[in-house]
Amino acid sequence: MMLQKDSGKVLDAQSARVQSYINSSEKQKSLYKRTLFIVSISQILGGAGLAAGVTVGALLAQQMLGTEAYAGLPSALLTFGSAGAALLVGRLSQAYGRRTGLTAGFMLGGLGAIGVIFAAILNSVFLLFPSLLIYGAGSATNLQARYAGTDLASKKQRATAISITMVFTTFGAVAGPNLVNVMGDFALSIGVPSLAGPFILGAAAYILAGTVLFIMLRPDPLVIARTIQAINQESSNKGLLPTTEHTENKRGIIVGATIMVLTQMVMVAIMTMTPVHMMHHGHDLGAVGLVIGFHIGAMYLPSLVTGALIDKLGRTVMAIASGITLLLAGLLAAFAPGDSMVLMVIALSLLGLGWNIGLISGTALIVDSTKTSTRAKTQGSVDVLVALSGAAGGAVSGMIVASSSYLTLSIAGGILSLLLIPVVIWSRGVRK
Repeated sequence: MMLQKDSGKVLDAQSARVQSYINSSEKQKSLYKRTLFIVSISQILGGAGLAAGVTVGALLAQQMLGTEAYAGLPSALLTFGSAGAALLVGRLSQAYGRRTGLTAGFMLGGLGAIGVIFAAILNSVFLLFPSLLIYGAGSATNLQARYAGTDLASKKQRATAISITMVFTTFGAVAGPNLVNVMGDFALSIGVPSLAGPFILGAAAYILAGTVLFIMLRPDPLVIARTIQAINQESSNKGLLPTTEHTENKRGIIVGATIMVLTQMVMVAIMTMTPVHMMHHGHDLGAVGLVIGFHIGAMYLPSLVTGALIDKLGRTVMAIASGITLLLAGLLAAFAPGDSMVLMVIALSLLGLGWNIGLISGTALIVDSTKTSTRAKTQGSVDVLVALSGAAGGAVSGMIVASSSYLTLSIAGGILSLLLIPVVIWSRGVRK
């Protein structure tokens, strides 16, 4: 009986706390800012975890398998794992709130990184592949976290809110590839293969990110947003307030998803084979880490500017800019001399920038087009498609390079990005 009374008191206290946010617009604004801050901390850590696998995953598989034909497989496994995790995180967030979903996703990513470390120690491909799948959960969660910042944002703030959380990923994402040699040396000092070193960083980063969210993301922004929307809808039904809940815009969801799918596929395909391409032209692991560091920095650092532009100029205009930027990146990567560090940095930076614009544009369209009551579930489902498109790009990239060349891969990726333009033309019926 005492336990039931204590549980009842806890639930009453939690209900009162949630109610205090619902009744105060000032507290809602404060929670919005606090959520952005907490998610930004997790993004710094998650960015470091994300960068580890991107930088050395292909090289680790190439070393184990003895061929580059399947060097794109780790990227494919990471993104397949990301797809499953995106669905899981979306469903958990819908049922229990962002805190539960994001915490679970980051913890799974950390577990996968630990599995990769043991696979490298044992030289076991059979352990490496499932571990990479699980490790992909960290990548999915790192992307899903961008939605948390929009839960309490107005429509004119959404792209900016997404960009604020994403820009903090830069700090970890740029540091990660540039710690490749340091972590490799550390791994060797404890008897672990050097290529597994970055995954030690990845495990620590993902687990810390999950811990931060679990402890600090209270009250849950999605729970507050849903409750506010439900109260407003009830008041609207009674004629006390004008209707604020819009119906789901399926066309907007399709367009937003297509923009993200195409940009992800092009970006992953070219990025995956760039380390292998550079190693063929005499670059060492440090040079590869530098180029990937610039690339990942360009994926996230411009977010504050691109997010504001997307809110000001509209989602569709900036989606076209994404396609053009990706085309330029593909052409430059294709025709730049393989031994030119400067041109490779520029090409991969443009690739990251194009992805950034496309991802924020598409994400903002998804948020604009969904209802609060079903938003997290829809966001998770869309991110599954995004992850699968990345998996396809990663899997095919190695085969294209092995059967043809890096030049062919880069040109094909640039041309594919142009499909964004007819998609945007079709989307003119979607409100900006």
